[in-house]
Amino acid sequence: MILIIIEVIVDTKTFLKVLQILEKEYPKWNAPVVTLLAHHTKDPYKVLISTIISLRTKDEVTAKASERLFKLADNPYDMVKLSEEEIAKAIYPAGFYKNKAKTILEVSKTLIEKYNGKVPDKLEELLKLKGVGRKTANLVLSLGFNKPAICVDIHVHRICNRLGFVKTKTPEETEFELMKKVPKKYWSKINDLLVAFGQTICKPVSPLCSKCPVEKYCEKVGVDRHR
Repeated sequence: MILIIIEVIVDTKTFLKVLQILEKEYPKWNAPVVTLLAHHTKDPYKVLISTIISLRTKDEVTAKASERLFKLADNPYDMVKLSEEEIAKAIYPAGFYKNKAKTILEVSKTLIEKYNGKVPDKLEELLKLKGVGRKTANLVLSLGFNKPAICVDIHVHRICNRLGFVKTKTPEETEFELMKKVPKKYWSKINDLLVAFGQTICKPVSPLCSKCPVEKYCEKVGVDRHR
């Protein structure tokens, strides 16, 4: 007898149903700090800088570091008046704070020299900025400019694979798969919803499946144990 193994993959309709459910649950969870800042300020520069600070840094640290820095300078013209040491002191203890201080200063100088002090609203231009990868660029487009963009971080990458909606090895591969499979009008919701969900319920190790509002739609790919 030949055993045929069929890989079960969640379809787009089911994934959109998951997003719809998560959107209803979202107010119960802590929104990502960059999202909160973006909704409060509507300032692409602050979104860009706080996203740079947030890399490999806990949300509560990012929030306080961003607040301290923006009290000193909340635009590129004021930022370039600060030294690397002043910026580093303001954002400490964010991860790699010294390197980030150098990046923030260089990005601010570039914005003044090449973009008249404005953050560009095109992916290709954002990617030219020092320290800005696809994740950061897409978050700026989505939160700073309200443009359709899918920001894929470790949470989005993990959850989309865990659900069985994609089968990818890297966040960048996940981004391109999501762009193919999900209508544009949903793109900007993905990061906000899945990051909050991933931090609260769908954790990297031993996710809280017993409390998960979308458990019945999930294939639990790669989940060895759960609570």
